[in-house]
This record gives sequence, structure tokens and C-alpha cells, in this order.
Amino acid sequence: MQHLINDIDEADFDVTRGGQVEIIGWLYQYYNTEPKEVAFKKRKYAETDIPAVTQLFTPDWIVKYMVENSLGRYWINVLHARNDPRSEAEITQVYHWQYYMSESQQNEQVSLKIIDAQKELTEVKLEDITLVDAAMGSGHVLVYAFDVFLQLYESEGYSKRDATKNIIQYNLYGFDIDTRAFQLSYFALSMKARQYNRRFLTLGLRPNVFDIPEYTDLSVQDFEDLITTDQQSSDITRLLKAFHDGNSYGSLIHFTEPINFLEIESIIDVKPGEHQLSFESIELEEKKHKLKEIITVAKLLCRKYTVGVMNPPYMGSGKMNDVLSKYVKRHFTAGKADLFAAFMERLRMFVSTNGYYAMITQHAWMFLSSFEKLRQSLTQDTLINMAHLGTRAFEEIGGEVVQSTAFVLKKQNLTEYVGTYERLIDFNSQDRKETAYLAAVQDQTLGYLYRTNQANFKKIPGSPIAYWANQNILSEFQIGTNITDVAFVGLGMRTGDNKRFLRLWHEINCELFDPNSKSADITFKAVKWVPYNKGGNFRKWYGNKEYVVNWKNDGQEIKANTKRVYPQLGNNLGWKITNEPYYFKEGLTWTFISSSKFGVRFSPQGSIFDVAGSSLFTTNHKDLLYLEALLNSKAAYYILQLQNPTLNFQVINLKNIPVKYYNESKIVSIVEKLNRLSSLDWDDFENSWDFKVHPLLSHIADDNLSIWYYSVVLTNRVAKNVPIFRLWGVK
Repeated sequence: MQHLINDIDEADFDVTRGGQVEIIGWLYQYYNTEPKEVAFKKRKYAETDIPAVTQLFTPDWIVKYMVENSLGRYWINVLHARNDPRSEAEITQVYHWQYYMSESQQNEQVSLKIIDAQKELTEVKLEDITLVDAAMGSGHVLVYAFDVFLQLYESEGYSKRDATKNIIQYNLYGFDIDTRAFQLSYFALSMKARQYNRRFLTLGLRPNVFDIPEYTDLSVQDFEDLITTDQQSSDITRLLKAFHDGNSYGSLIHFTEPINFLEIESIIDVKPGEHQLSFESIELEEKKHKLKEIITVAKLLCRKYTVGVMNPPYMGSGKMNDVLSKYVKRHFTAGKADLFAAFMERLRMFVSTNGYYAMITQHAWMFLSSFEKLRQSLTQDTLINMAHLGTRAFEEIGGEVVQSTAFVLKKQNLTEYVGTYERLIDFNSQDRKETAYLAAVQDQTLGYLYRTNQANFKKIPGSPIAYWANQNILSEFQIGTNITDVAFVGLGMRTGDNKRFLRLWHEINCELFDPNSKSADITFKAVKWVPYNKGGNFRKWYGNKEYVVNWKNDGQEIKANTKRVYPQLGNNLGWKITNEPYYFKEGLTWTFISSSKFGVRFSPQGSIFDVAGSSLFTTNHKDLLYLEALLNSKAAYYILQLQNPTLNFQVINLKNIPVKYYNESKIVSIVEKLNRLSSLDWDDFENSWDFKVHPLLSHIADDNLSIWYYSVVLTNRVAKNVPIFRLWGVK
């Protein structure tokens, strides 16, 4: 505990500065540290692991950003509907919402749609405005939303005491699967209410926060003596099925068909007479109590809310247990790749028309092809604002892997809406990102603040949220020729067992190695090993030729192993032995994973390629070299970053690069020279199988060479022009 106290900033203990929720959140995170470390080592997470591995305390400034730009924005809409003449900036100054970003200037058509939608807000009362956090954790979002609601009530003439009662009763809602998180949220909101209403704890009010129930010991047969209709039986069955795994599903639980809660409640509200008391009737009453708890939560999960704000749990589909995985795939097809994406779909369901929802998530959904359907579904709404955070948005998460974005959407379709985007990815700490964001709020001419029409995203293949794309590039995507019009781009082979089938070239018998195989049609009687393009370190033009693969007898062993491991494929091995017709052809290859750079390399005839060394092929050698120049240019890297600024350079991203031809002969000539120089550079060192002599020794006269040089290359006459693998191939 002493370690924890030393690690937490003293200000986080200061209740007057919001320290109450800070300390509760940090204590909760500290409590989960050990269970999280144990769970991270597992191949898949059990239901009991989910709270620990998905819990992450949201930085205070991001909570304020999300709440002010969703709940605060909705209230400004209400004020403007009431003909309040003040601007956004003037209103936010009154409330001291320093994280509120004013919206962009809109065209007349969009402005009229916004004004028209606001007309129905004229009669909205504060008691009507609801905010939900569907994965509330220790209640950070809800506590700050309490503060904002309190400001709104006071501005409407309410006393703090009356405002507190209304906020707890009508305005705030939260759910979680972790009982301790529920308890902390309940405590935090109760203490917040007690701060402004000393009698709160005696009023009989409770915060509307809930631990999602899970009951595995209930069935519809338990209530068969009470059920009078088939509809009651059907509704109870659906409820019990959903909450049987409540601690896995959490607030993802929803029902595609409505449930008649009144009918079910009429059953459980029936009280037994005194003459009916027995062990069986007492047990039935306990089961009715459990069903009533389920109904209470289910009704709130089926409700619509004005505003949704959350930091959803992150969990890739590969880590989900079977129960959760099946549920997500069935109900959230667009977001099935990750739990945070499923919650993006779910939070959208929670929010009513013209409401707002705000989240902080990993930024992968903005770009990756696996989230394309999710992006398409979100275009039904309007992306108002985004703080693109990148790495190090959370102090406790270092490195380049976790990249985040916070954003606010409105549940209204405004196709031509010009959103505001703060590109904070180049600020390398949580504090610097906050400072940069606040600077952009004050000065909206800063270079890292972008305003763009969200309709532009559809102009780029895959519709990535590439808000920083300039107009010239967008035009090229629309009118240019794509790489797929002149080349084939694809994944290569997945051997299924790299330890068995791959080797570094210097680990094999050189007599069984052919670095210059020309065709897959060759019968490899004496050849077992052939070159294998497998990515490697960043390098342009030529090189990274280090691996070889066992392709004896046309890959007989690999294919036999694939059939054994994947019998469902039959003789169609294309899923693993992918794009075999392109094996051994000259092409371009690149490294699939890279932290910051991209470059392609020329691969002469004779190589097979895999996924990490995905490749491109043309029918014309000059076209290949021209594309090599294009793909090694800054323009290509810029376009790749528009589509997918993650660590992976996917095949689909290269396919979508537009091609513009000019001065082809000159460019091809330059590329030929670059390839030649790069190959000489690669062959100058021992990691190349074509290494002959170190460049520092190549200009020394034979009679001046040291004795160790003779021990390596034997003599100049014998070995100077012999590739190294011919000298040191091992058996």
C-alpha cells in the first residue's frame, strides 16, 4: 500500500479538486493488478478474468472531454432551441467547460437540418435528460456527469439539495459486470450526493447503477405454476437465457424483439397466502426475487438514453471465451473483432435520436478492414469531434502498440457535416496531449486541428477515418488507376509449422539449395530448399533474403501436413498454400509489420513468399519497376497512412493506392540502378548467400592481404568470386 501511496499524485487525494473519484479509481486499478497479470498469460480469458483484464482507469481530462462534448453539447442544443442568443463559446464560458470544442461552420443545408432537429428540444426538461455509462468501472464518468448536471440544475434555478435528488433519481445510469466496480460506483455517487444534500442517505434514494445479474440456477419451469400464457413463457425463457451468462455479456445484453415486462411483473407480484406457506413457496419467493432483479436491469438495458459515455473494455476476439465470442458474433457482426467495437454498436443502440454518444477506444476501428462494416454503420450518425490520441494516452500503458482515440457522435444523419479533429498523436505523453488539446480549443488555427466533411471518408477505399487527407489525394482516389488495375497483390504461403519447414539459409546443406529456381514446374529431384520472402527489418529496393523453405517435390511435405492439420480443406489448399501460381516469379515484397516506415524490395525469379512478406506481381518488368518507385516514395507512405496508420501494412491497403504514370523510362532506369546498388550493398556482408568478399578488403592487393583473410576465402584465385554458401554450406 505504501508503494501505491507514493505512486499516486497528492492532488488525487484532494476531494475539492475531484480527488475522491481519482483515488477510488486508482485503488480499483491497483486492486486488479495481480489478477490482470495472471490472466494476461492465458490463451483465452475465463468469465472471471474479464473484469480485471478489461479495467483501465480513464484519465480525468478525457472524461471531461467526453462529458462536456456530449452532455454539454446536448444542453447547448436545448438552450439554442429555446432561442438563447449566446454562442457556444459564451455558454461554455459560463459553465467553465474548458474541454468543449466549438463546432465547425456548416453549410446552409446542414445548418437547416440541425435547426429543424432542435425544434423538438424546446420542451425538454432537465429531468428528461439521461446519461448512461454501459461499463462504468469505479464511476469516473458518472461522477463528473453529476457535476455537470448540478451546474445545469443550478442555472435553471434549482437548489443544490433538490438538484442532487433529481440527478440520482432521473439523470444518471450505469452498468458493470464487476461487483466491486458496482460497489465503488454506488459509493462514489452516494458520497457525491451526500456532499450537496446532507439528508441524502436517509431519503431512501439509491443511485441507478447496477451489477449485471447472473443466475444459472433459474429456468422457466421454476415459474410454470404462475405462467398463464405462451407469451409469458417465451419472455421469461429469453430473459433467463440472456442473464444465464450475465457476467460474460454485461450490458451487451439486448433483445431483438420486445419483452412484455408488465405481463411478467404481474406474475411475480402475486403474494402467497398464509395457508400456502411451505418450503416450496419460500423457495419460489426467492426465485421470484431473482427474476425481479433481472427484470429491473433488463428494463433499463432496453431503455433509450439521451447521452451515452464510456470507456469500453478492450479484448480481441481471439481472447474471448466461447460463450462471449458466440454472443458477439451473433449480435454484433460489425464489431465482432474486438469487445470495444461491439460496445460501439451497443452504445449506439442505447442512445435516442438526436442524442450524443462519446467514447475512448483503440483507434484500430478507424482504419482496419476488419472494422469496415462498423465504419459504414456509424456513417448513419454524425461524427462531431475527435481527439485522435495515438500512443501514450494512458500513463500506465507505454510503447507503440495501444493507440487510442476519443470521439463524439450525434444520433442524426448529417452527411455533409464538417467535423473537428484534433490530431494529438505526435504529443508523446498524457499531459502533453491534454495541453495540446486545450491549446486547440483556444486557437482553432493550429496546424494539428483539422476540419473535414465526413462524406470525404467514403472517397477513400475502405472508408477510413482519414480526416487529414488533402483534397488532391482524395481526387486521385476517385479518378486515378488503382494498383490492382496493373498488378496482382496478395498474401503468400502459411506453412502451418515454420519451425519444421523454414530455415535460415546458412543452417542447411547448400547442395540441396537452389537460390535461382525459375519455375514451380521444375521437378526438384536434388533440390529441397528454395528462397523464402519473409519480411524482416525495414529495407528498400533489395535484400532481406535470409530464409529458405522446404519445397522438395513441389512442397510435398508442407502440403501433406496441411491436409493432415486442416482436413476440411480437402484438396483445396489455397487458404494455406495461398497464391501458388505466383511462386518463383519476380515481384516486389515488403515487411508486413513495421513501427514507422514502409519500403518494397525487388525479388528476382526464384522465391516463394509468405504473409509477412506479402508480394506484388506484374506481367511487365517495366511496370514492376515503376510500381517499385511509386511504393518507395513518400507519397505512397502518406497514402498508406491515410488508409491504415497502424503497425501493419496490409495487402488491401496496397491494392487501393492510386497510380499515375509519367516519365516512365527515366524512372525505370533510376530504379534499375537503385536495385543494383542495393543488391551490391546486401551482398557485401556475410548475411547474404551471394557474399564474396568484404568491401573493405576488395581493393587490397593480393600480396598485402592478412593471413586471416586467406583462411576465410582460401585464395583469391580459388574463391574470390565464389558465393559464400558454396564454401560453407553445412549438412
